[in-house]
Formats: sequence, C-alpha cells, structure tokens
Amino acid sequence: MRRVVVLGRGGAGKSEFARRLGARAGLPVVELDREYWQDRLRPRSRTGWSAVQAPLAAAEEWILDGDLGPYDVLDVRLRRADTVVLLDYSLPRCAWRAARRGRERADFWRWVVAYRRRYRPAILAAVARVAPGATLHVLRGPRAAERFLSR
Repeated sequence: MRRVVVLGRGGAGKSEFARRLGARAGLPVVELDREYWQDRLRPRSRTGWSAVQAPLAAAEEWILDGDLGPYDVLDVRLRRADTVVLLDYSLPRCAWRAARRGRERADFWRWVVAYRRRYRPAILAAVARVAPGATLHVLRGPRAAERFLSR
C-alpha cells in the first residue's frame, strides 16, 4: 500500500481517516479539497483539475483524500492507485456530521443526498475500469474503518 485514494460521501470523515492512515502507514497525505477549490469556493475546470492532480499522482507514495462528486476527475489518481478506500457511510451519519461542521452550499447537499444512488456506482465503475489492479476496500461504517486502521 503505497498510493491510496480515499473516497466517500461528504461528511464521512475522509480527511480524518486519511490522516490516521497516513500516520500509521508513514505515507504523506494530500487533502484534495485544499487543492481543488479556488478563492470564494470557485471550482476549477475539469482540465485544470486534471492538471493539478497529475503531479500529485506522479509521486511514488501518497494518500490522496477527497471526493469532489460532480466536479471530480477520478481517473488521474485512480490510474496510479494501488489501493482505494471508499467510506460508504449512511446518509444520516454523513448529513449529521456535515451539518455539525458548518454551512455548506446547495450543490454539496445535492451530492450528499444522491451519493449512494448516483455517485457511488460511478466510482465503483471507474475503479473497475481505470484501476482494476487496485485493492478496493468498501468500509460501511466507523467500526469497519477502525478495524481497517488497526491492521
């Protein structure tokens, strides 16, 4: 496990999970939200986002943490991943955590609500298509995440 992509619905705790995994595995962690959003939460173009990800994914070791839903271009990082972790937590859990975090934009909430029906299948298809050799871990809740981190 040298190149890990962490994905999941907003509010799942991807960043915290990635930090803890990075500390345990000795891998550098890149929080993709910080790389993606421009001033005033303006999204990057798809081409621009691919260009930003390319040098990050080219490194030998990393954990790239982030799922940008309808804005994302997954293929860039999936091509180099050897491990994909999908935090597939329930809508109530993620919505509660996101609401506690603070105000979010309407597009964020549309993504969170539609995640399991629309975005999760697209992610699984992209992993199968672009990273068939990567090990996929679908973690359904915090206990599964704790078990994964303790291994």
